[in-house]
Amino acid sequence: MIVGDRVKRTYGGALLALTAVVLTGCGGGASGEGARKPAPSASSAASAAPAATGSPLAAAAPHAEGWAKWGLTPLPAAPPAPADRPIKLAKSGQVPVFSDVPTKDKVVFITIDDGAEKDPKFVEMLKDLGVPVSMFLTRDIVKDDYGYFKKLQDLGNHVHNHTTDHAIMSKVSPEKQHAEICDAQTALTQHYGTPPLLFRPPYGDGANTAALNTAVQQCGPRAIVLWRESMQIHDMQYQAADGKLKPGDIVLAHFRGPKDLKGSTMTEMFAELLRRIQEQGFAVARLEDYIQAPTG
Repeated sequence: MIVGDRVKRTYGGALLALTAVVLTGCGGGASGEGARKPAPSASSAASAAPAATGSPLAAAAPHAEGWAKWGLTPLPAAPPAPADRPIKLAKSGQVPVFSDVPTKDKVVFITIDDGAEKDPKFVEMLKDLGVPVSMFLTRDIVKDDYGYFKKLQDLGNHVHNHTTDHAIMSKVSPEKQHAEICDAQTALTQHYGTPPLLFRPPYGDGANTAALNTAVQQCGPRAIVLWRESMQIHDMQYQAADGKLKPGDIVLAHFRGPKDLKGSTMTEMFAELLRRIQEQGFAVARLEDYIQAPTG
């Protein structure tokens, strides 16, 4: 169940917005999924349930020399994880849909999708910077090298579900939606040791439909996560008319390499993302630190 005035606005706006979106393949071109925006009002709250995610891994303290190595200046340190986590997930029932987190902390959250690029330099970069990311992985895209993402997981970054083969969910049957989510959930749990808590549909498609929500419930994730900004090659694409980050915004990026980034590398794209965040005075926090997951 979704609660709050902000959420009530979400579902009406989301259903209208999703019908107007132009489909663009996640792997087609440099912009990827960012070219297809999800509902601009996606919910920022979730069902209430007294639970916790366990012991979250704190983001590594930034080291100036590590940032300098990549031509960057350290971002402001993220505040401690809130004791009262603003997004609370229920153990069962309808799952919430959200694209930002209700917080006054001047933080944003970086999410990276699919897994097409497996650049070892990116693992080195995240180790040097200590910047947390949340990974939404597509099984058939990562299955040739599950170990690459295990290295990123070992840095404290969480693995979440982004379907089996990147299907457009509103274009397939409920049975296919179920298989897309459940098969990926099983594989990712097997390889990464923890069932993915969150799900993101490719392109944000079908996020607010009853069929998709039912499939997510049946397969195990407890929320559907969209986004507010998407990183292109050198700049971000904003949903807000003022083209500015807001506290709690979720930013979408992709595991991409020179083929899709017009010659730029994954590390160069990520460095540009961090510069855009720094220019606006934000820190990067760990999304899972703001989510209270069900227990039992």
